[in-house]
Amino acid sequence: MITKGIKIGHELKISHLAKDCAISFVRKYHYSKVIPKLVKYYLGMFDLKDEKPKLLGVFMLGWGTQPLQTIRKIFPNRSFSTKDYLEVGKMCFLPEMNNNRYFGSYALSSLIKWLKKNTNYLFLYTLADGIEGKCGYVYQASNFYYGGSFKTSVYRDKKSGEKIHPRSAKKLLEENANFDDVKKRNWLTHDFCTYKGIEKINGRMFRYIFPLKKVAKKILDESVNFSQNKYPKNNELLFEKRVAYRKYKKINRPKFNRNVNFYNSQKF
Repeated sequence: MITKGIKIGHELKISHLAKDCAISFVRKYHYSKVIPKLVKYYLGMFDLKDEKPKLLGVFMLGWGTQPLQTIRKIFPNRSFSTKDYLEVGKMCFLPEMNNNRYFGSYALSSLIKWLKKNTNYLFLYTLADGIEGKCGYVYQASNFYYGGSFKTSVYRDKKSGEKIHPRSAKKLLEENANFDDVKKRNWLTHDFCTYKGIEKINGRMFRYIFPLKKVAKKILDESVNFSQNKYPKNNELLFEKRVAYRKYKKINRPKFNRNVNFYNSQKF
């Protein structure tokens, strides 16, 4: 299970992990069972204190669905590309590690050390999922730079509680287009969602980035778009549900059924 890696501290080690092992771990313990498509590194964090190493956590690093557009949007005045950054696609720990308030930041610190030693990237980028009630406290504790927030949307099946990501709604979008007698739909319409028993829910995503080289730190320190002292708190979380065409009302944090994937294109 352990291949090439480096020891972190006295008892922990970050190492390459078999893809199927990483996916199995994430689908067992992460709140979202959907696996990123563009993964460069599957990494495990192991506890070495016993004779048999224990897998405590998994990182999946790569890029999102629009790799080049992401880095160009973060740095619009620079010609960075995908060779300059990695994105945290999944970060997942054993439940008992999540109850340790220090483990997340320690794990990220260990990951950053590994990346600095084993790769040549400038930045580590990640998003905190506000719809899941996360504004990024673990990244704040790890001294990431905060780069603002943006609104995002998901769908939820009223009956089953399934969370449906817009990128996984291809068949629903095709059905919606037929429903409206149009060629294509990019978003599910309110009338179609009402017909299908599906809710559209808005929330915020929070951007964080960490420099892996001195030149990257200089770039972030000189940028007006990033800060290490203006972090968001829970009062900046947003939850709202569509109630009519272009009309939304605020709601409590939504709950989702993680074990249903009737609509999502990626089966598990």
